Amino acid sequence: MRPVSRRDLGVLATGLAVAVWLVVRASYGSLPELRWWLPVPLGVLAVAEWMGARTLRARLAALRDRRPPAERGSAPPVRPVEPMLVARAAVLAQASAYVGAAFVGIWLGVLAHVAPAVSRLQAASGDTVTGVVGVVCAAALVGAALWLESVCRIPPSASDDEPPAAARG
Repeated sequence: MRPVSRRDLGVLATGLAVAVWLVVRASYGSLPELRWWLPVPLGVLAVAEWMGARTLRARLAALRDRRPPAERGSAPPVRPVEPMLVARAAVLAQASAYVGAAFVGIWLGVLAHVAPAVSRLQAASGDTVTGVVGVVCAAALVGAALWLESVCRIPPSASDDEPPAAARG
């Protein structure tokens, strides 16, 4: 599995921002009112992924630092981390990064139309608040997802620096 490309996330967000700006520009009068709480689930998911990354990082660090039982003494045992849990978390992180980038683009596209219209349109002020909350929540989701993905990476071992036996000779 390859890490998420930051460039791909940027292209996705930019492309959707332009597309949504065009759609909102053409049909803003017929769109329903955007409530401020619409993007909040993205923020909740961002907090959940941040907490999961923090917990997983602590458990993996404890496993890496674990000493042999004779040296450990009365230290509490470390609960092992299942490899499939880490793999599933990595897949969740990658999917969340793309979803977050998509919503960053969507909310930026909305903001690109409504923010300049605040002085002209009464509804634009509420929609601007929703757009700002949306961009913040979606960006938080991207950040939490990228951090969770980095926590799930396997650190290089000393044997990774050596070429395989077939390549040596």
